Amino acid sequence: MIDAGPISGWPPARRGPLIKICGITTPALADAAVAAGADMVGIVHFPPSPRHLAIDAAAAVAEAVRGRATIVALTVDADDATLMPFIDAVRPDALQLHGKEPPARVAALSARTGLPMAKALGVATADDLAAASLYDALLVIDAKPPKGADRPGGHGKRFDWSLLTALDPSRPFMLSGGLDPASVGEAARFVRPYAVDVSSGVETNGVKDAAKMAAFVEAVRTASAAEGITA
Repeated sequence: MIDAGPISGWPPARRGPLIKICGITTPALADAAVAAGADMVGIVHFPPSPRHLAIDAAAAVAEAVRGRATIVALTVDADDATLMPFIDAVRPDALQLHGKEPPARVAALSARTGLPMAKALGVATADDLAAASLYDALLVIDAKPPKGADRPGGHGKRFDWSLLTALDPSRPFMLSGGLDPASVGEAARFVRPYAVDVSSGVETNGVKDAAKMAAFVEAVRTASAAEGITA
């Protein structure tokens, strides 16, 4: 699954899982993420998130790493009036939808923006994966949020990875939820996702930590090398 190659406009993963560090909030942290070896930088535009950025701040983060990493804009159930000005200003390389967006909404945004699409699915049981086949997008498999949560992701919770056996084995996905430098090596070795996605797992007191980002990347690369995935 790691060597799935380009899917719906996403880059190939040739050295093990691609690494996305999400919830980057400043140009300096974006630069640190790329310096650490991140392949993708995630920018959140969703006010309930503690990592939310307004349009101008998001654009500044994007410009700090444009051409050096894939810029992924993350939104949650945003309407066009909210989403399109954000996309126009930030000019992301890809769009991640992390809410309850139905397949038709994902398809419509793909057609309108021309961007590679990712769609998050919150998972607690095998039944939560039933909708996977309906989406023409890179799946982001995340832990289902706690009951009553005000946002669908970013809680630092891990789900039972064995549930992923219910997925089509040829279907690439990005693994999210509770990953950190201590756990991501196991994910790279045994889950073998197309990409891994981290946010709170590389933070200290709610702020991205350059040392933790570097440790996360190193753990992925070390695990991939052990599996013989080098280039």
